[in-house]
Amino acid sequence: MNKSEDIFALAKAFLSISKMTNKKLQKLCYYAKAWYLALYDRNLISEQFQAWVHGAVQPALYQKYKRYGYSDIPKFTNIQEIPEEFLSFAKEIYASYGHLTGDELESINHQETPWIEARGDCKPWENCSNEISEESMKTFYRKMMV
Repeated sequence: MNKSEDIFALAKAFLSISKMTNKKLQKLCYYAKAWYLALYDRNLISEQFQAWVHGAVQPALYQKYKRYGYSDIPKFTNIQEIPEEFLSFAKEIYASYGHLTGDELESINHQETPWIEARGDCKPWENCSNEISEESMKTFYRKMMV
């Protein structure tokens, strides 16, 4: 698989579990990247997340699904296209976060150090494209494991 398309395969893995909004999909993909870094000290996906107003966002993924607005993105059914590693890790993340709405995940994300640090001096309502540090993700989520 082309490394620059990993985010889309990961998104399909989550969408194979359930339909969901773009906001929820963004946060689940973010948590998959962050927890994978914390657990395995390597990237599940190469793409970076940015500290947008509504939480962690991967811009290319946002663009792909923005046409759905606040509506659910349909469930993805062609799972043979998705690498097994993505499917199994998506299921683990969904087991922990899947019961939450996109707004609830945004609220949690806003309280976490990686997003807060990446926002820097940006005002709460201000557009911001600062990348969320992988090192910050790894450190923060490792502390949550103890």
